[in-house]
Amino acid sequence: MRTVGLTGGIACGKSTVADLLRARGVPVLDLDQVARDVVAPGEPALAEIAAAWPGVVVDGRLDRKALGAVVVADPGARRTLEGFTHPRIWERMEAWLAARAAEGAPVAAVEAALMVETGSYRRYDKLLVVSCSPAVQRARLAAREGYDAATVERWLATQVPLSSKEAVADVVIHNDTSPDVLAAVVDEAWRKILADA
Repeated sequence: MRTVGLTGGIACGKSTVADLLRARGVPVLDLDQVARDVVAPGEPALAEIAAAWPGVVVDGRLDRKALGAVVVADPGARRTLEGFTHPRIWERMEAWLAARAAEGAPVAAVEAALMVETGSYRRYDKLLVVSCSPAVQRARLAAREGYDAATVERWLATQVPLSSKEAVADVVIHNDTSPDVLAAVVDEAWRKILADA
């Protein structure tokens, strides 16, 4: 089974592209959802997070905005958090890929936000990057999360620049226009991914 990593900049439309691939019958694992699952109530990673930063777990549940503020302010906190979560996320991902292979899927995709930042993109046969112009990215992030300009810049600073993500991609999808245009671009990009595999 061939594997495709799907990533992109924050607010560039990576999840929309993942949904379009699913609609075309491609199995896609959302690693961001897996990351949420491993910090659900009762999970060992949540207990580790609560011990490291007691204020980010409230009534047994993770306060994502509070944790996000900690991670954005302190690169060391990000590394500590990744130590709690990444091994568990990776284990679940590998099990999911093994299950898709056992089912006979010819190709499967894994969607993750920080694939280039962590270097995990190298695990996949092909890398598909969703990008957009910096102005569009900033506007989408502000509108989606309600962030002010300074908070938008802090979040963008936690990620590798879009140009660096594009540089390691096998195929880049530019998502600056309408959903109809994006659907056609995704079809063409996926044809290229399969043809190059």
